[in-house]
Amino acid sequence: MTLSAPSLPPATLVDLARQALDIEARALHDLRARLDGESGAAFARAVQAALACRGRLVVMGMGKSGHVGRKIAATLASTGTPALFVHPAEAHHGDLGMVQPGDVVLAISNSGESEELTALLPVLKRQGVTLIAMTGKPASALARHADIVLDSAVAQEACPLNLAPTASTTTQMALGDALAVVLLDARGFKAEDFARSHPGGSLGRKLLTHLRDVMRAGDAVPRVPADAGFGAVMSEMSAKGLGATAVVDAEGRLLGVFTDGDLRRKIEAGVDLRSLNARQLMTAAPRTIRDDVLAAEAVALMETHRINTLLVTDASGQLVGAVSTNDLMRAKVI
Repeated sequence: MTLSAPSLPPATLVDLARQALDIEARALHDLRARLDGESGAAFARAVQAALACRGRLVVMGMGKSGHVGRKIAATLASTGTPALFVHPAEAHHGDLGMVQPGDVVLAISNSGESEELTALLPVLKRQGVTLIAMTGKPASALARHADIVLDSAVAQEACPLNLAPTASTTTQMALGDALAVVLLDARGFKAEDFARSHPGGSLGRKLLTHLRDVMRAGDAVPRVPADAGFGAVMSEMSAKGLGATAVVDAEGRLLGVFTDGDLRRKIEAGVDLRSLNARQLMTAAPRTIRDDVLAAEAVALMETHRINTLLVTDASGQLVGAVSTNDLMRAKVI
């Protein structure tokens, strides 16, 4: 059967979207309010059960709840809580072997009566796993068999027919995110830990790349002695293509820096540049960064102070490198 699409004015379409979002927003507001009572105590027990878990947090769900469950399991796994998703239908045909004594099972069902899920309850109880139910029906079969019940009930779905899982899946997702975030904080999970589980992404590059891995080093670092004349300073800047040069003493310790910006400012001031040496041209005590920090720290420092080049020193203050925004962009840290 082919359904004809009614012609609705754009304003009506936008109003319908607002109505759906309002319904989902109210569902989340109600969910938050329930945490002030017994729901909050149940949530705390769920967190404690997950923290005490000797195995993994196994997430289950059918249909739309299953799609939400996959996302919750993935979020948990990437934020420090060992987790996996097991499809209830596949569990009846061998995948239940993934659930072991010592695991915690998070079973998601808005109705709490999903046949594939409820049929597993006796087996799960015999295995002695802790069962957490996330359901919109606290009196359902799933809730009655659970050790802990997370109430995800909604007053209505955003669907105009009040049928398609919409607001209910939104509350499930939000409750799962809340569980993951609280567990993350309770475990002392840090940004570096998150990056280690995302080594191939931009976040991993930002949080795992050290400055020494991307900086220019050795002869690639522009530097001149303090007594170098203006011609030698400009020659070094041009040869190294960094738009700046470090000024160092006889032992290689950093004294200052001379940049393209310094050059423009001195020309505008009418300074006779050819009469000055590097020490007279430089800006003393320039802003630097240590070579043992993350490259992301260099990005933050450069953005804060609106500079394009940073000189890099080691723990003793010795000049060991230089880095530009272009270097960081090539390394995909920016």
